[in-house]
Amino acid sequence: MKERTAQGRWERSTQRPLLALAVLFAIAYAVPIVEPSASHSVTRACEVTEWVVWGAFALDYVVRLTLSRERWAFVRRHWLDLIAVLLPLIQPLRLLRVVSTLLLVGQRARMASQIRLTTYVAGAVVGLLMFGSLAVLSVERDAPEGNIRTLGDAVWWSFTTMTTVGYGDHAPTTGAGRVLAVGLMLSGIALLGVVTANIAAWFIARFERDDEEERRQTEAIALLTEEVRALRAEVAVLSSARVPGPSEESGAF
Repeated sequence: MKERTAQGRWERSTQRPLLALAVLFAIAYAVPIVEPSASHSVTRACEVTEWVVWGAFALDYVVRLTLSRERWAFVRRHWLDLIAVLLPLIQPLRLLRVVSTLLLVGQRARMASQIRLTTYVAGAVVGLLMFGSLAVLSVERDAPEGNIRTLGDAVWWSFTTMTTVGYGDHAPTTGAGRVLAVGLMLSGIALLGVVTANIAAWFIARFERDDEEERRQTEAIALLTEEVRALRAEVAVLSSARVPGPSEESGAF
């Protein structure tokens, strides 16, 4: 129990710093793509920042694993975190660092009970849209047959792909770009399902509250009706056993 408490304290204390590092990672990832003419020192600083942020999330996983009393159970419950930590080590590509950081941010954000589902979905949509646009621009900008050359084209393509509209005016031509397209389409479908389920659950909960209120009102009316009937019965009994009037008393003599 003490170890679990220590793990919980660690997760609560590192949640905001890790989210801030994720924002820093987004900036470091976006700068070389949005400004391809940036100097070598800026590009190098951004790359170092990306690795530092990933290292912070990897360290967070190791510390949580160390503080966990049942470590094998922790690994089984957080297998996606482990994959995200090991993914950039298999092949150190920028795109893998993006994927792993997104996975780690998502897993840590789910631990925060104060983050509502709507906020999480909105953040996931914005994050996927931004990183999808930047990632596809980085792999398609210099492709010989590519037609995604600007950030505006990339954002438009990401939006139409996530919503599964797919107008076809912009499409990836490289293998990495098509892998990104598949990921965005699946993510868009999943997020749409989450939003639909959340709206349906809200309506169901609202209808259940209305039905519960109607049942309470019906029970109150039935109880009041029974009380009125009981009062009428008591009045009838009292009326039948009332004291005789004056005419009845004179007839007795």
